[in-house]
Amino acid sequence: MAYSYKTSIAFGLVYIPVTLHNTIKNNDIGFNMLDRKTKSRVQYKKTCVDCKDRVIKQEDIVKGFQISEDKYITFEDSELEKLKTKKDKSVVIDKFVSLNEINPIYFDKTYFVVPEKKDSEKAFCLLKEVLNKEKKVGIAKSMLGSSECVVALWVKDDDLLLSRLFFNEEVQSNPASSIKAKINSKELELAKNIIKAMEGKFDPSEYVDEYNARVKQAIKDKANGKEIKAIDQEKPIKITDLMDALQQTLKEKKSARIVKIKKAE
Repeated sequence: MAYSYKTSIAFGLVYIPVTLHNTIKNNDIGFNMLDRKTKSRVQYKKTCVDCKDRVIKQEDIVKGFQISEDKYITFEDSELEKLKTKKDKSVVIDKFVSLNEINPIYFDKTYFVVPEKKDSEKAFCLLKEVLNKEKKVGIAKSMLGSSECVVALWVKDDDLLLSRLFFNEEVQSNPASSIKAKINSKELELAKNIIKAMEGKFDPSEYVDEYNARVKQAIKDKANGKEIKAIDQEKPIKITDLMDALQQTLKEKKSARIVKIKKAE
């Protein structure tokens, strides 16, 4: 598996060269953009306002920051590279915290951590084992690619993982946080019973991308000259009274649970 980033992990004087590998693969269906009339591929040319339709080569492109109208400060990649420190290029653990201290909203993207060299495997295994036994997460700040981020090192199912975290200033406040409503005891009890009737274990294999599968089937059907038909769906029942909705939901979920138990027997 090709790695996404090459870096190192350090805690105290322990130094571990590692590579970071994607945990998720992209299953998106790759559609090409076509002209509706000619059915030929749409092309995107890199040009500029004053280029008179001249195509710009990648090596002729620089980063620019606008400071006023039609005025930019430009940066070469080499100049931005000078702003990075050795610490920025490594994952130097700053502290160890409990996983439940981190609000899941801060998690961005997660990678598998793999030791790069044979002689660093023992230190890698030690870090993984101590994080697992102590139920701790290593927190650091590092550069991944061209951007700085907070990272969390943690263990799940014997895998050492590194997760990019959002900075605090990137996380927006919840627009619904000020909404309050008085809930009576009967409504709360009914809601609790619904949860009990719907309890279960989380099994990721139970959830598949059905829309993706339908699109793939539609591709085959259209290739064979078949017409695409809309999916038949039951119209949702709308109940405006909260108590009625809770009572009807509980009745349906209890019935569904009984059927499921009988099928399992």
